[in-house]
Amino acid sequence: MTLTAADDSFASGLAALLPDNTLRRAEPRHLEEPRGRWTGVSRWIALPRSTEEAAIIMRHCNAARVGIVPLGGGTGLVGGQVAPEAPAPLILSLERMTAIRATYPEENVMIAEAGAVLVDVQGAATDAGRLFALSLASEGTARIGGLLATNAGGVNVLRYGNARDQVLGLEAVLPDGTVWNGLKRLRKDNTGYDLRHLLIGAEGTLGLITAAALKLSPVPAATGTALFTVPDPRAALGLLALVRSRLGEGISAFELISRQGLAFLAETIPDLRQPWDSPPDWCVLVDLGLARGLDPAAALEDIFAAAFEADLVSDGIVAQSQQQSQDFWAIRERIPEANRAIGAISSHDISVPLGRVPDFIAQAGPKLAALGAFRINCFGHLGDGNLHYNVFPLPGGDKADHQHQREDITRTVHDLVHSFGGSVSAEHGIGRLKVADLERYGDPAKLAAMRAIKAALDPNGIMNPGAVLRVR
Repeated sequence: MTLTAADDSFASGLAALLPDNTLRRAEPRHLEEPRGRWTGVSRWIALPRSTEEAAIIMRHCNAARVGIVPLGGGTGLVGGQVAPEAPAPLILSLERMTAIRATYPEENVMIAEAGAVLVDVQGAATDAGRLFALSLASEGTARIGGLLATNAGGVNVLRYGNARDQVLGLEAVLPDGTVWNGLKRLRKDNTGYDLRHLLIGAEGTLGLITAAALKLSPVPAATGTALFTVPDPRAALGLLALVRSRLGEGISAFELISRQGLAFLAETIPDLRQPWDSPPDWCVLVDLGLARGLDPAAALEDIFAAAFEADLVSDGIVAQSQQQSQDFWAIRERIPEANRAIGAISSHDISVPLGRVPDFIAQAGPKLAALGAFRINCFGHLGDGNLHYNVFPLPGGDKADHQHQREDITRTVHDLVHSFGGSVSAEHGIGRLKVADLERYGDPAKLAAMRAIKAALDPNGIMNPGAVLRVR
């Protein structure tokens, strides 16, 4: 008989192999995800203190064919961290494995365990006189293992790349309990298949990441931030090209913000300061990090002058202090909070080729208007083509009134994204939310290869069952 994690006999057998208090009853916080779409059914959670203990757990589960759901900080938005259906899997959390094992400032490398919280990793890098550039809204709770498992993006992708671009090596436990000791600090290593990139982005379906060799960067000597008013997204794209041509890698972030997002902020967070008497239809937040001897404020002012002459901007505000820069960033970073307060009917994490972004925005609105009257908050990381395209009810309405339209709205947006050669999951992953989307839009050859890899590495199907891929 196949055991499940709900069986006390399985739990007692596993507990006997581990130190006291390693296996516990799961708490409600272990069974929830931020959007409240699923509730996990697991009864047990394992909290190893070491890679060796994690390997024991994996071996025991594999032998009993009991599913495992790896849990990081629980901040994922596509349901990858909860299993809502029987048989109940075991939750495996690395929240006790938080050590910074080593730092090599001269190499720009840090070895961090998978349970380390992102903000603590950033702080350890700062203490070493370096920068760990991965940055996103949930950095106070998100853990390195989960961030790598989902190949997280964030606001600095334009300059530093996604999570996978900031990793040199991994330590991981494979489904049969074998430990892969891949914590190399090498920039060049062409010794066959790259398991690092296979596990990063796999959302815990191929193995358990336990530690990573992370890439650090020099801290920019000077930083600068500005808000520029642009007439439309095409002008924003022209401004991006202008900034890049003048500053190259000096641009760290380039965020697109719409009037609707600013209106939601004014409605739900009225104490948040906005620097306009009348909010613009579109604006961009530009963040620079420059080398010693360069003046970011002067560079931003020069860019504004050139962009104004080219009709790419109509107004602009350059931050004159660190506090003002933080105030500008608060506008962008609190948009998701305002969105939650309003209540989206359907949210979309999508990407299209940079040059097609303006066309996508121009076409998506009318296509949705054919389904009904909505408010659309389009914002995100224009510098890397990643938009958060979210659909809301009209004022006075409620998202519950539109639940019957949710599937049609999502299909309309995703069909358009696919027709533009884009992705229906830009930075949040597939999880359980987008399994059907991956099957609908994914390339058949890629899906076949993914299933073959899954079958080879996890033949018993214990790793995060139900996430990412339906195993046939």
